[in-house]
Order: sequence, then structure tokens, then C-alpha cells
Amino acid sequence: MMSKKGLNLIRNYSINFDRHERKIQNINFVIIHYTGMKNEKAAVKRLCDTKSKVSSHYFIKKNGEILNLVPDNFIAWHAGKSRWKKYNLLNKNSIGIEIQNPGHSYKYLNFSLKQIYSLKKLIKFLLKKYKILDKNVLGHSDIAPERKKDPGEKFPWKNLAKEGLCTWHTLSKKDLKNTRKIRISYKYQNIFLKNLYKIGYNPIRGQSLKINQKKLTMAFQRRYRQELVDGKVDKECLLISKNLSKI
Repeated sequence: MMSKKGLNLIRNYSINFDRHERKIQNINFVIIHYTGMKNEKAAVKRLCDTKSKVSSHYFIKKNGEILNLVPDNFIAWHAGKSRWKKYNLLNKNSIGIEIQNPGHSYKYLNFSLKQIYSLKKLIKFLLKKYKILDKNVLGHSDIAPERKKDPGEKFPWKNLAKEGLCTWHTLSKKDLKNTRKIRISYKYQNIFLKNLYKIGYNPIRGQSLKINQKKLTMAFQRRYRQELVDGKVDKECLLISKNLSKI
């Protein structure tokens, strides 16, 4: 067991990573995932199995223990096909954190308090060590909205934002009152999409405008409007996107 300034990390190294060491200055993002598997033991095994071709730098167990699977200075295989702002294939620029949770396919659960406590400590450490901006702490669904839902709408982004660990909008309940489900014109739906591109989301390649808008909207809602994830752009989504595009 090793300690990184108060972090108790258990070494459980995976062999699934690129063999060449990367430059520290290329680490610009933290990407958060859930495992999407019923069994914690099976999830760890998969992240360490050469046949799976997947891994992450860290794994947070249900009891809050943190496993260190891949050293930070090597590229783990967690982001896959992904885009954010000008970045493509974010494995090379990111640190991946997997959190045990069965996910949407297996009775999606709330994350445990111990998991979130450990996650906060880990993110604080990583942001400070690698000078990563809070706006570069992202979910898997942010960078791959066409195929991923994790960490999902039960992940406490707002809670993390209160401690400066990610971004959140600055609108109050009063600002957003009675705006949910209020339909907006196509003109303002297009403005909403442009706001998403300013935030960092990218158009989904090879998809129709309708599918592109729905997938991006659902990813945005899972992150910033978690009470209702329906893929429909309403006035509430528009206001939140406008606010975030200026941060």
C-alpha cells in the first residue's frame, strides 16, 4: 500500500496500458466512469484482463478503497473513441477513474458516500499535481455522448462543483423556475447546440441533425439537468447552456 499525501492507494496493477511513458504536461483531463458491471470483483478482473483491452488508472470500490491500476504517467485504455473541444481520443490526455456501480443496464444505484469521499480526495490530488482545470473534469458521456451514459444522472456533479472539482452553472432555482418543459423554437434549439459546442461538446459524426441533437442533449442533461433526462431541448436547458458557455 502506498500513500500520496493522505491518499491510501492499493496497488493492483493492470497490464492494459501503452508501454511508452507520456509527458506529464500532456495530462489535461480527468474522466469519470462507472463500471456498468454487477460484480465488483468481476469489474476489477476485466480491467486487468489482457483480453478485455480496457483499463483505468484508478478504481474506487463500494467501500471507498482506491485501487491504483495504471501509473499516471502511462496511457490507460478507458476513453476509447472520444472528443472534447479540439481533443480527439482522450486516452493520451487523461486520467481515468472507474467507480463501481452496476449502471443503467443492471439497476443503476446511487454512489456510496464513501466512494464520493474518496473520489473527492483523489480528484483534489490530481488537479493540484497536474495543474488540471476544474472544467476538464468530465464524465464518459460528455466525451462519447453517442455511446456512453456513465457516470450518469445519479452522479453528484453539483456536490463536487461546490468544492471546486468540476464546473456547474451559477443559476438559482428562482432563475430556472417554471422553465422546465417550456418548448423553444428551432432557432433557439440551434443556439442551444452552439452553446454546447462552446462548452466543449462535439457534433456526433455520421449522425442526422435530429439524432445528434438528442444524444448531445441527453449527455448534457445527465450532467447539468439530472432530474429529467429526456433528450428534449426546453427553456431550462437553453438557460443553463447559455450560463455554462460563458464560464
